[in-house]
Amino acid sequence: MKREVLAVIPARSGSKTVKDKNIRLIDGKPMLAYSIAHAKKSRFITRIIVSTDSEQYAAVAKEYGAEVPFMRPAEYATDTALDFDVFFHALKFLEEKEGYVPELVVQLRPTYPTRDPRDIDHMIEQMLADETIDSMRCIAPAKEIPYKMWLQDENHLSTEKNKGKQIVPILKEILECYNMPRQELPKAYYQNACIDVIRTKVITIQKSMSGKHIYGYEMAENFDIDTEEEFKRAEEYLKITNGNKRFVFDIDGVIASFREGLDYAAASPNEEMISVINKLYDMGNKIILFTSRGYVTGIDWKVVTEEQMKRWGLKYHELHFGKPNADYYIDDKMLDMNFLFQYFRR
Repeated sequence: MKREVLAVIPARSGSKTVKDKNIRLIDGKPMLAYSIAHAKKSRFITRIIVSTDSEQYAAVAKEYGAEVPFMRPAEYATDTALDFDVFFHALKFLEEKEGYVPELVVQLRPTYPTRDPRDIDHMIEQMLADETIDSMRCIAPAKEIPYKMWLQDENHLSTEKNKGKQIVPILKEILECYNMPRQELPKAYYQNACIDVIRTKVITIQKSMSGKHIYGYEMAENFDIDTEEEFKRAEEYLKITNGNKRFVFDIDGVIASFREGLDYAAASPNEEMISVINKLYDMGNKIILFTSRGYVTGIDWKVVTEEQMKRWGLKYHELHFGKPNADYYIDDKMLDMNFLFQYFRR
């Protein structure tokens, strides 16, 4: 008998930072549709519902294959409403109206259009195999070190001349951890809220969204959209992963190291960049290489260059010579290299 796993996608209306972000089109589809698609691809999720206070959102959810068995009460659709209130309401409604009680509940926030359904299944599978786990949540390595963070004494009176306030460390279990090298401190993680898996009884009986035995599932950093900038970056990511985009890369200085005296045969590969380009290639994007090798000296570097690209394992579609030599190149469609490294390297 298949075990019941319910996916709940909470999608209230009224976002202030990005208006109607939950149904705003991102790469041609409402953002809400992506989370519904992720749930549909799961091997374990048996039912998908959307909890919303908006008839418009409900119509979008149904169009893309989710159920909307109720409209969320207004008191649970405010900026300050807790996840617990939303989920307790949903589970109690389903139990009282349908006698439906799933074993697990999966929270898929609609502001994550890029999650990997395999992560959902790995978390559910572990929960189904180990009943001592109350909940699992996604975590990612913290960029900032909590052991070097402080709280200010807000009761301390400061003057115009002396604006400093007494501070106390947030974490105290390691003596003077704020003076230690970061390499000697424990690795810290933050919860990225991409996927949460909770036992139904933890919510309905323990009245908690996590319980006491909480496991972390480490995953790559993901997009949580809360600003226009984050929306644009997520859309760019989706367009790239869908393929059919045209990328043009310079060879020297990007794929290969610069060599003094224009001795290109002695150039070494940028392996990290090659890994990124190969990933873009495998996604179905078109990769075009160009270079100014030989433009100044008149030397034909075609054979050497083709041999280097083959030896370095670079995947590409076209190789062009004759780019004018210059100190700087400016392109109105230039993509931030940090963006490529952050989201497309292995």
